[in-house]
Amino acid sequence: MKLLIVDDSNLIRTRIASVVKTTQMKGVRIVGLARNGLEAITLAKQHRPDVVTMDLTMPEMDGVETIRQLITLSPPPNILVVSALNDKSTAIMALRLGARGFINKPFTDQELSAALLDVAETTA
Repeated sequence: MKLLIVDDSNLIRTRIASVVKTTQMKGVRIVGLARNGLEAITLAKQHRPDVVTMDLTMPEMDGVETIRQLITLSPPPNILVVSALNDKSTAIMALRLGARGFINKPFTDQELSAALLDVAETTA
């Protein structure tokens, strides 16, 4: 499974990558780390990830617009929203646009790996 991590926080990008590398997520390969939606679209077109972790609040292009563009790719990646926003309407909008899951920041390693595995299962 190819994974693209999208978050404007270097700390969060590093944390997600670390969780993937240190947990039992065999077969997961990180194909890119993006700081915003524009970088995410470029990397997604190059690497065709199976799963994307997506922050919603980012500069240059927010997560909602990025999701809109990612789901037009063929095949579209499965998207896990990872956000500090506790706004249910934003989460619902992201899911309606095509995201497959949502977890709140801060998250535990177990919460993140369970959410990633759940989203990844829909690719099989």
